[in-house]
Amino acid sequence: MQPIKNVVVLGANGTMGSGAAGLFAASGYDVVMLARGIDKAHQGLARAKEAVRSDVLGKRIRCGSYEQDLEREVAAADLIFEAVSEDMAIKGPFLERIDRARRKGSVVATVSSGLSIAKMVEGRSTDFRRHFVGMHLFNPPHVIVGTEMIPGPDTDRELFSGLVAMLEKRLGRIVIECADQPAFAGNRVGFKVLNECAQLAEHHGVELVDYLVGPYTGRALAPLATIDLVGWDVHHAIVENVHANTKDEAHAAFAMPAYMARLMDDGHLGNKTPGEGGFYRRMTDANGAKFKSVLDAKTCGYSEGPGARLKLAFVEEIKALHASGRYAEAMAKFLVAEGPEADLARKVILGYVSYGLHRVGPGEVVPTPAGVDRIMGYGFNWAPPTVLVDLWGKRQTLAALERAGLPVPRVLSALKDGERLSTIPKATIGRFFFGK
Repeated sequence: MQPIKNVVVLGANGTMGSGAAGLFAASGYDVVMLARGIDKAHQGLARAKEAVRSDVLGKRIRCGSYEQDLEREVAAADLIFEAVSEDMAIKGPFLERIDRARRKGSVVATVSSGLSIAKMVEGRSTDFRRHFVGMHLFNPPHVIVGTEMIPGPDTDRELFSGLVAMLEKRLGRIVIECADQPAFAGNRVGFKVLNECAQLAEHHGVELVDYLVGPYTGRALAPLATIDLVGWDVHHAIVENVHANTKDEAHAAFAMPAYMARLMDDGHLGNKTPGEGGFYRRMTDANGAKFKSVLDAKTCGYSEGPGARLKLAFVEEIKALHASGRYAEAMAKFLVAEGPEADLARKVILGYVSYGLHRVGPGEVVPTPAGVDRIMGYGFNWAPPTVLVDLWGKRQTLAALERAGLPVPRVLSALKDGERLSTIPKATIGRFFFGK
């Protein structure tokens, strides 16, 4: 691999493009940020400075536009980082321009969150194909260190290994190699849970679903609030890709709810459209006090005022146990809690365990549980499925999956009694569980 000193970022005004540009610049690379217009690129630079909070960025980053600067800057770059819209019809023409302009040996990386790497290199030159990779950073990249690397069908393996080493040693990434399958590992597993919760919200309500599958179950942010954060348009692109291109045991969980499609048509994209909102909308009352109104997924309307905070005894008991560091006891209580709400929470979390571990093995997205561990733990900031299995124990997990009618993954069946499945250090599992 040729030394990488100069990086060009396409799609620099987007959330990922600006975040990646800030990450590269803060790590000592000279960066050119390109967007539709130079004003858009400067907006991306301002966003990068706000996120990274370093005066280094102003010294290491220049801005430009596709029309005026793309060919010249790409020709001089060691790494071309493509972060344009998650749409093959949009990416294709940019990759074609890059192929014509780049010099041989330069690396081309796409930050696609799950589109086919093989399709992106169709019709491209031999040298382009050998130097093309998927480099899926997670947002915000200066905070979230989990990174998926996906080789294309002709990617040079020595180059690939060199890029992994660069990401780990110089950019501080935790890297997971994934097979070229829709949504790769993190989004394949994570968005199954997110979209399932969006489906459940229509029948059980937004607040209840977010409460039942909230941080106490081992995730940094409640699921529907997470969809608002990443954007409904991004969510739609990911689940639509998986639903259209896979036929696994949880295929139905990736069907986008019809109410979300209707609201998207009216401009509801989550936090990026504060006026319209998403599952939540930030409001101000007559006295100037701020509150969140909540979507009614059945009517597509919003509550007029702040609702009463939900509290269920079993959830609050588990939170209290987490707060005192008694994680195994807390999750054991989760398995035996009674009532329809507990059943609903278990359905989602046990489904996460089953689905996540089914993506491990020959022909799947990652070869070993370590891949799922690392991307769910350090990409999503969720307790990996293996951590939950280890807290419960093999026998209790198998019994719970059987009661829930969920398939048992091979890697779990093969686990010896008392054997630990997770590769996450025991001393750090507390970072995934929250007592609030």
